[in-house]
Amino acid sequence: MKLWVKWTGFAVLFAGLCFLAGNSLTAEQAGSAMQEGREIYMNACANCHGADGRGVSPELLGFDAAPPDFTDCQFARREPDAEWVIVAHQGGPIRGFSRFMPSFGKILSEEQLLKAVRYIRVFCTDDRWPRGELNMPKPLVTGKAMPEDELLVTVTTDDDFSRITPKLVYENRIGARGQFEIAVPFGWAKMPMAGGGESWSGGSLGDIALGYKQVLWHNHEKGGILSVMGEMILPTGNEDNGFGKGTVVLEPFLVYSQALPGDFFFHTQLALEYPLNQDKAGTEGLFRFALGKKFTSGPYGRTWSPMLGFLAARELEKGEEFLYDLVPQLQVTLNQRQHIMLNVGVRVPLNHTDGRDVQIMAYILWDWFDGGFFEGW
Repeated sequence: MKLWVKWTGFAVLFAGLCFLAGNSLTAEQAGSAMQEGREIYMNACANCHGADGRGVSPELLGFDAAPPDFTDCQFARREPDAEWVIVAHQGGPIRGFSRFMPSFGKILSEEQLLKAVRYIRVFCTDDRWPRGELNMPKPLVTGKAMPEDELLVTVTTDDDFSRITPKLVYENRIGARGQFEIAVPFGWAKMPMAGGGESWSGGSLGDIALGYKQVLWHNHEKGGILSVMGEMILPTGNEDNGFGKGTVVLEPFLVYSQALPGDFFFHTQLALEYPLNQDKAGTEGLFRFALGKKFTSGPYGRTWSPMLGFLAARELEKGEEFLYDLVPQLQVTLNQRQHIMLNVGVRVPLNHTDGRDVQIMAYILWDWFDGGFFEGW
């Protein structure tokens, strides 16, 4: 328990130091930059996007589609400033968007475009919506605090490929700070046969999980976001094949995500797994941490995000010991729009390795709010 408290204290201290590290402009500097941003917007953007940010009618513009509504916080808050600047500087096709979004890179600098983008931010007046700067890459195991509209297909297998467990995860954002989630696992495993040898047992359903996430606090200038989530894991899995615990499990957890200088970031998570039937499984405490950094191929190419996860778990009974794992992994965006991502890694036990195999893990992530799966390539 002392080690548990030590790691928890370290995570809280680290988050606090990062929170205090934020810088802000003086009121005079901010006001001057905002005025310049307004002038740039009115001269370069308002003809299509409207002086009020709601967008000019496509009939008047002669476009096939209407310009986005910058007053709609559900749209306007999702992407970081840098992505808006890229599209304005290079034009819509750089991210697989409409050709009607022109390139301003020859007449406006990135600094000027950034000022215009920051002026555009004032059109969304509801500060409950977390900004896109807080949407950091998703680790394989550790949770992240940002609510999302995503569909994931994850696959986990032992290093000898004797057990394969895919999982379908659907995440749906609810309002400014909420998210509903459902996870449906299933899998195949080699099972011993009565006459000797092994055979594949396939298509076994796992324990379905229902969850809800709520953002408690966020601040894009400090780079931090804190959320609480609760999951109810239902006993739908096949116990005989090892794909279920046979009892309802409640899992509350806190997760904090922090952007750091130099495109570094981390996620930290504290969780508790509480089975309603203690004869089936024991209560377990979990600590998860993932540190990563984003790299870009050229100024506007793919984003590569290597991450290193550290996991600690312990059944909360006297005499039990912590189990530690490392999870090196690499996430990469696959398409121009960067809303389809692949993450591949391994989960390596650090102690008590008897009976705990190395696992190969991967996911394909589709941020479906940003467009269809086959769009933006």
